[in-house]
Amino acid sequence: MRTLRLALGQIDPIVGDLPGNVTLMRRYLHRAERAGADIAVFPELAVTGYPPEDLVLKPAFVEENLRQLKALAAGVRETAVVVGFVDRSDRGIHNAAAVLHGRSIRGVYHKVRLPNYGVFDEVRTFTPGDRYPVFVIGGVRVGISVCEDAWVGDGPIRELAKAGAEIVVNINASPYHMNKSFERQVLFRQRARENAVHFAYLQTVGGQDELVFDGDSLFFDPSGKVLARGAQFAEDLVLVDVTLQDKPRRLRRSADVIEVSSKPGDARDRAPVTPRVR
Repeated sequence: MRTLRLALGQIDPIVGDLPGNVTLMRRYLHRAERAGADIAVFPELAVTGYPPEDLVLKPAFVEENLRQLKALAAGVRETAVVVGFVDRSDRGIHNAAAVLHGRSIRGVYHKVRLPNYGVFDEVRTFTPGDRYPVFVIGGVRVGISVCEDAWVGDGPIRELAKAGAEIVVNINASPYHMNKSFERQVLFRQRARENAVHFAYLQTVGGQDELVFDGDSLFFDPSGKVLARGAQFAEDLVLVDVTLQDKPRRLRRSADVIEVSSKPGDARDRAPVTPRVR
């Protein structure tokens, strides 16, 4: 059996306070390291805060966000980090997630499904991605997705599972409304079950203008059982141990695989995590 320890950093980033957001993540990363985590995860656009709106159209803002991401990566050693940021490419500006390890940026995922309804107008500012890389972290295949990617059934989560991901991490900045917690549990339980994957839903917390973010992060096993849950309307560090079979699921021949780290921390050297489920 293989055991991977995840730390979900349910934090309150502030739009535009890039250095402050990175300082906040460093503080939570240090807590995750002390807890023996193999992966520390931070929310959608955690470097910039959400929603950055037209700030992403300012080249200087995007450049500073990339500089802050590199500064964060420089302090990442054995515990891998997944973090939301604004990326740029020849195709445009992207709502993205980076995987950091060994003081460097090891790979990037670009959000595929861009919401364009209600309070969201990401189609106006971002270019969608079209790749589904699988990251080998601690010897475990991890797929990364961003918010809306998980709200559709025949979409990125299915593609990542088909590519061979054993765990799918979904980073979010999803505004709260009444009964949202129940809706998420029903939906993401279904995502875990229908794709036979462990599913981590990490939500930001706090407020920005008229938007409220409630935290309440969740981790599901492939049967849809909730293994861990974050606090509501408060910052939190949610720890969960994921146990997987020694033989991983079949890897699609055409899969885009990025090696990050070969083996997880030795579970014998760390105290077991007591799951928190409310």
